[in-house]
Amino acid sequence: MLVEEIVALLRGRLLTDSGCKEVSGFYAGDYLSMVISHAPFGCAWFTVMNNVNVAGVAALAEISLIVICGKSEPDETMLARCDERGISVMITPLDVFAACARVGGYRVGGYIESPDDKPAVK
Repeated sequence: MLVEEIVALLRGRLLTDSGCKEVSGFYAGDYLSMVISHAPFGCAWFTVMNNVNVAGVAALAEISLIVICGKSEPDETMLARCDERGISVMITPLDVFAACARVGGYRVGGYIESPDDKPAVK
């Protein structure tokens, strides 16, 4: 999936742009050792964490895009480290569950047929 598609789908905002145009998979979690050992190479990582440790974990796990969920804003040190290491960072007002569901093509109550978030008619 393209980074720009993820940003649009999640009503997000890209804060750092590594130049990576596509992610190879997805991972959600906040337990950092699990992210390091289980996140797929080149993935988008969905998290609520927003401190400098996130940049280190993303670099170790070779993550392409960090998706900070739930209206959380990252600190400047994290953004600077991600920029140095070529990791894209975006924020979304959606919580982790809603963001993952949206990227997966589903929402509670039905399939998303368009990005305008209208519930499916059954």
